Amino acid sequence: MAPLGIIAGLGDLPVAIAENAVETGQGAYVLRLKGFDDPALAKFPGDLVGLGEVGGILKKLKSAGCEEVVFAGVVKRPDFGNLKLDVKGVTLLPKVLSAAKKGDDALLRVLVNEFEKQGFKVLGSHEVHRQLLAPEGIIAGQHPTEEEMHDIEHAARVASAAGALDIGQGAVVCNGLVLAVEAQEGTDAMLDRCVALPEEIRGTVDSRKGVLVKRPKPGQELRIDLPTTGVSTVEKVAAAGLAGLAVEAGGALLLNRRKMIERAEDLGIFIYGFEPEIGE
Repeated sequence: MAPLGIIAGLGDLPVAIAENAVETGQGAYVLRLKGFDDPALAKFPGDLVGLGEVGGILKKLKSAGCEEVVFAGVVKRPDFGNLKLDVKGVTLLPKVLSAAKKGDDALLRVLVNEFEKQGFKVLGSHEVHRQLLAPEGIIAGQHPTEEEMHDIEHAARVASAAGALDIGQGAVVCNGLVLAVEAQEGTDAMLDRCVALPEEIRGTVDSRKGVLVKRPKPGQELRIDLPTTGVSTVEKVAAAGLAGLAVEAGGALLLNRRKMIERAEDLGIFIYGFEPEIGE
């Protein structure tokens, strides 16, 4: 069986995918990106490559016998002016720069298309490790109250509207008031901003209110940037005084689910998978 090619950034997701590929017998070949190199991935066959070494990445994947490729992990948008490029990277740069002006999703589509042109089958993280997908209904803690469900619905609408503009995948709502919308800073930084808000408009550790909602952007390329949450997200939600975390069922990945559930219940917050139709 051909090994799964993993182009890996930071975080637990590439590790989980690589471990699953090994456990299922497929095996993994991991290309770790310079500047986003997680030491936990060094135990797998692979190499360290630069973001601009597109030709080198394609060559290494073919040499390893990979037929299927998955992009996984956190990679911040680079400074294209200082990016070291190989010949293939230089050829692709005009398309990349043009797409980058339209948003992250357009940029990711360029990469997916190029790999497909080279004969690789590009898969999403949810396709190579389906156990990570969020289920529908209550996942941890108590079922959301009627008021919390209203906040979930409103936050889902806000996240959908922001996502349609390629802004982000998350929103925080408390008692119907939008406290924050995720943009380039990411989920953790957005939740940190909530902590700095006046207690009059948000929940606290002693009196939890409000929710964080994460969902895919409408029409986005799901094979590369599916919303991902883990234990650190649960802890940030709790620190922000929120009552819980809600994700789109079948449209988000839960990393270390057992630990997420244990931590959520220890901290007194819920995790809930809502129907994709909510907020559309």
